[in-house]
Amino acid sequence: MKQTIEISGRECLLYNESCEPQVLLIQTLGAQERESIDSEVAMIREMIAANPVRQKASFVMAAIAISDWEVELTPWHDRAVSKRQAVGEHAFDTLDDITQSLIPYLQERFGHLPVVLGGYSLGGLFARWAASKAECFEAVAAVSPSLWIDAWCGFSDVHAVYARYVYLSLGDREEHTRNKAFAQVGDNMRWEHEHLKQVLGPDNTTLEWNTGNHFVDGARRTAKGFAWCINKIVNSPEK
Repeated sequence: MKQTIEISGRECLLYNESCEPQVLLIQTLGAQERESIDSEVAMIREMIAANPVRQKASFVMAAIAISDWEVELTPWHDRAVSKRQAVGEHAFDTLDDITQSLIPYLQERFGHLPVVLGGYSLGGLFARWAASKAECFEAVAAVSPSLWIDAWCGFSDVHAVYARYVYLSLGDREEHTRNKAFAQVGDNMRWEHEHLKQVLGPDNTTLEWNTGNHFVDGARRTAKGFAWCINKIVNSPEK
Protein backbone atom coordinates (compact mmCIF):
# COMPACT_ATOMS: atom_id res chain seq x y z
CA MET A 1 0.00 0.00 0.00
CA LYS A 2 1.28 3.46 -0.90
CA GLN A 3 -0.25 6.74 0.14
CA THR A 4 0.70 10.40 0.36
CA ILE A 5 0.39 12.27 3.65
CA GLU A 6 1.54 15.67 4.89
CA ILE A 7 3.83 16.07 7.91
CA SER A 8 4.81 19.58 9.11
CA GLY A 9 3.99 20.94 5.68
CA ARG A 10 6.11 18.31 3.95
CA GLU A 11 4.87 15.70 1.54
CA CYS A 12 5.58 12.19 2.79
CA LEU A 13 5.20 8.97 0.80
CA LEU A 14 4.12 6.13 3.05
CA TYR A 15 4.61 2.49 2.08
CA ASN A 16 2.87 0.00 4.36
CA GLU A 17 4.26 -3.46 3.68
CA SER A 18 2.38 -5.33 6.42
CA CYS A 19 -0.56 -5.22 8.79
CA GLU A 20 1.92 -5.87 11.59
CA PRO A 21 5.20 -4.15 10.71
CA GLN A 22 8.25 -4.69 12.89
CA VAL A 23 10.39 -1.74 11.84
CA LEU A 24 9.76 1.88 10.80
CA LEU A 25 12.00 3.19 8.01
CA ILE A 26 12.46 6.90 7.32
CA GLN A 27 14.27 8.23 4.26
CA THR A 28 14.98 11.76 3.09
CA LEU A 29 13.45 12.15 -0.37
CA GLY A 30 15.01 14.45 -2.96
CA ALA A 31 14.17 14.71 -6.64
CA GLN A 32 16.50 11.88 -7.63
CA GLU A 33 15.26 9.56 -4.88
CA ARG A 34 11.65 10.27 -5.84
CA GLU A 35 12.25 8.74 -9.27
CA SER A 36 13.38 5.42 -7.78
CA ILE A 37 11.69 5.14 -4.40
CA ASP A 38 9.05 2.63 -5.58
CA SER A 39 11.68 0.24 -6.90
CA GLU A 40 13.85 0.81 -3.83
CA VAL A 41 11.05 -0.28 -1.50
CA ALA A 42 10.52 -3.37 -3.64
CA MET A 43 14.24 -4.15 -3.44
CA ILE A 44 14.24 -3.83 0.35
CA ARG A 45 11.38 -6.32 0.50
CA GLU A 46 13.24 -8.74 -1.78
CA MET A 47 16.51 -8.41 0.14
CA ILE A 48 15.05 -9.12 3.56
CA ALA A 49 13.00 -12.02 2.16
CA ALA A 50 16.19 -13.55 0.77
CA ASN A 51 18.12 -13.18 4.01
CA PRO A 52 19.13 -16.66 5.27
CA VAL A 53 19.02 -15.80 8.98
CA ARG A 54 16.33 -17.13 11.23
CA GLN A 55 13.64 -14.44 11.14
CA LYS A 56 12.19 -12.42 8.27
CA ALA A 57 10.91 -8.90 8.77
CA SER A 58 8.19 -6.50 7.70
CA PHE A 59 8.40 -2.73 7.60
CA VAL A 60 6.79 0.63 6.95
CA MET A 61 8.71 3.15 4.85
CA ALA A 62 8.11 6.88 5.22
CA ALA A 63 9.95 8.93 2.58
CA ILE A 64 9.87 12.59 3.63
CA ALA A 65 10.26 15.24 0.93
CA ILE A 66 13.28 17.54 0.94
CA SER A 67 12.85 20.56 -1.32
CA ASP A 68 16.35 22.06 -0.97
CA TRP A 69 18.86 19.24 -0.51
CA GLU A 70 21.82 21.38 0.59
CA VAL A 71 19.94 23.78 2.87
CA GLU A 72 17.77 21.22 4.65
CA LEU A 73 20.32 18.42 5.18
CA THR A 74 23.78 19.98 5.65
CA PRO A 75 24.58 20.09 9.40
CA TRP A 76 27.00 23.03 9.27
CA HIS A 77 28.34 25.46 6.71
CA ASP A 78 31.03 24.29 4.31
CA ARG A 79 31.82 26.26 1.16
CA ALA A 80 32.66 22.99 -0.58
CA VAL A 81 28.97 22.09 -0.24
CA SER A 82 27.65 25.52 -1.19
CA LYS A 83 28.50 29.20 -0.84
CA ARG A 84 24.91 30.00 0.13
CA GLN A 85 24.75 31.27 3.69
CA ALA A 86 21.59 29.30 4.49
CA VAL A 87 23.42 26.02 3.95
CA GLY A 88 24.26 24.64 7.37
CA GLU A 89 21.51 26.50 9.22
CA HIS A 90 18.45 24.25 8.80
CA ALA A 91 19.40 20.61 9.38
CA PHE A 92 17.98 20.87 12.91
CA ASP A 93 14.65 22.04 11.44
CA THR A 94 14.53 18.92 9.29
CA LEU A 95 15.48 16.74 12.24
CA ASP A 96 12.74 18.35 14.33
CA ASP A 97 10.16 17.63 11.62
CA ILE A 98 11.21 13.98 11.72
CA THR A 99 11.50 13.53 15.48
CA GLN A 100 8.67 15.79 16.65
CA SER A 101 6.08 15.18 13.93
CA LEU A 102 6.79 12.23 11.64
CA ILE A 103 7.91 9.66 14.22
CA PRO A 104 5.02 10.41 16.63
CA TYR A 105 2.59 10.05 13.72
CA LEU A 106 4.10 6.72 12.69
CA GLN A 107 4.20 5.39 16.25
CA GLU A 108 0.61 6.38 16.93
CA ARG A 109 -0.47 4.58 13.78
CA PHE A 110 1.80 1.52 13.84
CA GLY A 111 3.07 1.27 17.41
CA HIS A 112 6.33 2.07 19.16
CA LEU A 113 8.58 0.19 16.77
CA PRO A 114 12.33 0.56 16.17
CA VAL A 115 13.12 3.43 13.80
CA VAL A 116 15.76 3.39 11.05
CA LEU A 117 16.81 6.65 9.40
CA GLY A 118 18.57 6.43 6.05
CA GLY A 119 19.63 8.49 3.10
CA TYR A 120 21.98 8.87 0.16
CA SER A 121 24.75 11.44 -0.35
CA LEU A 122 23.86 14.50 1.77
CA GLY A 123 20.93 12.40 3.01
CA GLY A 124 23.46 9.84 4.24
CA LEU A 125 25.49 12.56 5.96
CA PHE A 126 22.29 13.83 7.58
CA ALA A 127 21.38 10.34 8.80
CA ARG A 128 24.79 9.76 10.38
CA TRP A 129 24.78 13.24 11.94
CA ALA A 130 21.27 12.66 13.29
CA ALA A 131 22.50 9.50 15.06
CA SER A 132 24.59 11.82 17.26
CA LYS A 133 21.84 14.38 17.80
CA ALA A 134 18.69 12.34 18.54
CA GLU A 135 18.20 9.23 20.65
CA CYS A 136 15.15 7.88 18.79
CA PHE A 137 16.93 5.99 15.99
CA GLU A 138 17.73 2.33 16.53
CA ALA A 139 19.81 2.27 13.35
CA VAL A 140 20.97 4.51 10.53
CA ALA A 141 21.86 3.73 6.93
CA ALA A 142 24.41 6.28 5.71
CA VAL A 143 24.74 5.41 2.03
CA SER A 144 27.53 7.13 0.07
CA PRO A 145 27.38 9.85 2.75
CA SER A 146 29.14 13.17 2.22
CA LEU A 147 31.60 12.56 5.04
CA TRP A 148 34.10 14.67 3.11
CA ILE A 149 32.43 17.70 4.71
CA ASP A 150 34.87 19.92 6.57
CA ALA A 151 35.64 18.82 10.16
CA TRP A 152 33.59 15.61 10.00
CA CYS A 153 36.12 13.42 11.83
CA GLY A 154 36.49 16.01 14.58
CA PHE A 155 32.72 16.11 15.05
CA SER A 156 32.40 12.33 15.12
CA ASP A 157 35.27 11.94 17.55
CA VAL A 158 33.65 14.04 20.29
CA HIS A 159 29.94 13.27 19.86
CA ALA A 160 28.26 10.12 21.12
CA VAL A 161 26.42 7.81 18.74
CA TYR A 162 22.94 7.06 20.05
CA ALA A 163 21.97 4.58 17.34
CA ARG A 164 22.70 0.95 18.09
CA TYR A 165 23.58 0.04 14.49
CA VAL A 166 25.25 2.09 11.76
CA TYR A 167 25.55 1.01 8.14
CA LEU A 168 28.08 2.79 5.93
CA SER A 169 28.73 2.31 2.24
CA LEU A 170 30.70 3.99 -0.52
CA GLY A 171 31.40 3.48 -4.20
CA ASP A 172 34.94 2.31 -4.85
CA ARG A 173 35.51 5.15 -7.34
CA GLU A 174 34.15 8.00 -5.21
CA GLU A 175 37.47 9.02 -3.70
CA HIS A 176 39.19 9.04 -7.09
CA THR A 177 38.41 12.61 -8.08
CA ARG A 178 40.34 15.81 -8.72
CA ASN A 179 38.15 17.69 -6.27
CA LYS A 180 40.30 17.83 -3.13
CA ALA A 181 37.33 18.07 -0.78
CA PHE A 182 35.49 15.11 -2.31
CA ALA A 183 38.70 13.06 -2.48
CA GLN A 184 38.81 12.94 1.34
CA VAL A 185 35.70 10.77 1.49
CA GLY A 186 37.53 7.43 1.28
CA ASP A 187 39.93 8.13 4.14
CA ASN A 188 37.17 9.72 6.23
CA MET A 189 34.95 6.69 5.70
CA ARG A 190 37.70 4.29 6.72
CA TRP A 191 38.36 6.39 9.81
CA GLU A 192 34.64 6.54 10.62
CA HIS A 193 34.25 2.79 10.30
CA GLU A 194 37.17 2.10 12.64
CA HIS A 195 35.82 4.68 15.08
CA LEU A 196 32.34 3.13 15.06
CA LYS A 197 33.77 -0.35 15.58
CA GLN A 198 35.32 0.96 18.78
CA VAL A 199 32.19 2.82 19.88
CA LEU A 200 29.45 0.37 18.87
CA GLY A 201 31.32 -2.92 18.56
CA PRO A 202 32.47 -4.56 15.32
CA ASP A 203 29.24 -6.53 14.87
CA ASN A 204 27.05 -3.41 15.04
CA THR A 205 28.54 -1.49 12.14
CA THR A 206 29.77 -2.23 8.64
CA LEU A 207 31.40 -0.46 5.71
CA GLU A 208 30.36 -1.87 2.36
CA TRP A 209 32.22 -0.95 -0.82
CA ASN A 210 30.12 -0.82 -3.98
CA THR A 211 31.35 -0.82 -7.56
CA GLY A 212 31.37 2.56 -9.27
CA ASN A 213 31.30 6.26 -8.53
CA HIS A 214 28.83 8.34 -6.56
CA PHE A 215 26.14 8.28 -9.22
CA VAL A 216 25.86 4.53 -9.77
CA ASP A 217 22.88 2.46 -8.60
CA GLY A 218 21.81 4.69 -5.71
CA ALA A 219 18.45 3.00 -5.11
CA ARG A 220 19.98 -0.46 -4.81
CA ARG A 221 22.75 0.80 -2.55
CA THR A 222 20.18 2.47 -0.30
CA ALA A 223 18.00 -0.65 -0.25
CA LYS A 224 21.02 -2.70 0.84
CA GLY A 225 21.61 -0.31 3.72
CA PHE A 226 18.03 -0.47 4.96
CA ALA A 227 17.93 -4.25 4.59
CA TRP A 228 21.12 -4.60 6.66
CA CYS A 229 19.62 -2.43 9.43
CA ILE A 230 16.31 -4.32 9.41
CA ASN A 231 18.00 -7.70 9.65
CA LYS A 232 20.23 -6.50 12.48
CA ILE A 233 17.26 -5.25 14.47
CA VAL A 234 14.89 -8.15 13.89
CA ASN A 235 17.52 -10.83 14.41
CA SER A 236 19.25 -9.27 17.39
CA PRO A 237 20.09 -11.84 20.11
CA GLU A 238 18.05 -9.71 22.50
CA LYS A 239 14.87 -10.19 20.47
